Amino acid sequence: MNKSHSLYIGLMSGTSLDGIDAVLAKLGPQGDASLLGAVSTPFTPDLRKALLDLQSPGPNELHREKQAGNALAAAYADAVQDLLLQSNLTPENISAIGAHGQTIRHQADLPHHLAYTHQTLNPALLAELTGIDVIADFRSRDLAAGGHGAPLVPAFHAQQFSLNKEIAVLNLGGIANLTLLPKSGEVKGFDCGPANMLMDAWIADQQGHTFDKDGVWASQGEVNQPLLARMLSDPFFSKAPPKSTGRDDFHLEWLQRQINSDNINAEDVQATLLHLAVDSALQALERHAPQTQTLIVCGGGARNTALMNLFKTSSQAVFKNPLEIVTSDVLGIDPQLVEGLAFAWLAWAHKEKRPANLPAVTGAKGPRILGACYPA
Repeated sequence: MNKSHSLYIGLMSGTSLDGIDAVLAKLGPQGDASLLGAVSTPFTPDLRKALLDLQSPGPNELHREKQAGNALAAAYADAVQDLLLQSNLTPENISAIGAHGQTIRHQADLPHHLAYTHQTLNPALLAELTGIDVIADFRSRDLAAGGHGAPLVPAFHAQQFSLNKEIAVLNLGGIANLTLLPKSGEVKGFDCGPANMLMDAWIADQQGHTFDKDGVWASQGEVNQPLLARMLSDPFFSKAPPKSTGRDDFHLEWLQRQINSDNINAEDVQATLLHLAVDSALQALERHAPQTQTLIVCGGGARNTALMNLFKTSSQAVFKNPLEIVTSDVLGIDPQLVEGLAFAWLAWAHKEKRPANLPAVTGAKGPRILGACYPA
């Protein structure tokens, strides 16, 4: 390994609660990141249930949250061990781990000094189990500076994806977020609404599945226009950036309130949620970056065939000039691994003492060095 490069591991478990992505990255002196390896492991049913239960208030929360944080650290450590074995590396080869943790509360819209975000994890235990420095708690420093603490990936997108044309990057995780990368001008970005999260919640409630593979069930239904209109009338969608959201705003109870007492077939609800993800993202893109030429899609939703097909057909009705829609595969990065790679980059930025937030994206008062270090 050239001494001008360092190895980092990024660990991501997102709002979809589908599992852990562990990414091995080579970081150059200017932060250029190369993907060297990856391991993706699902949560055990017990851990997934524990994390899902913490998404809403309940008894003995403090104890349950700490236990879940310990269990998540152990699961992260197992993923790191698998990644090291796969890559024929030892802990001594790794500069640091960037670990996101699992978001269980995100209250960024409260008045300043009352706003908070919380990602459960025991990073000290993770450092102990792996023998590698751990950088965690990336979001709270931005909130302390008056920002939303989210989205954080636009700074990484700007580093990796800027090309000589008008580009936007759409991350389709549990929540969808947009990064706007104009040829000239300031990078912008914001959460634009729910993506997989509501579809996952609805199919779990109705059929007991954790997700709708390839959107097959959604494809069996028809969009319910009154329901879609009610959902799109939620104040979040018309709010101006900077803005962020999560399970605090969009959850099964929210969806059931939108359905109200209407007699809508379950598969039609799923089809309407598919349209919600597409319409909210395209409307946000049209409103804030109508000049976009290429939309790069990443996140787990990029693997949803029905979702991607709907994006391509719906974009033709929204944009006068054809919008090229591709996945991050065209840049050599698996869409599922972009966020993990971003947190490896965020760990690098912390170690290099480089600010990694974008005030124009999060609303913070200025650039800040993100994260806290837990030495091995």
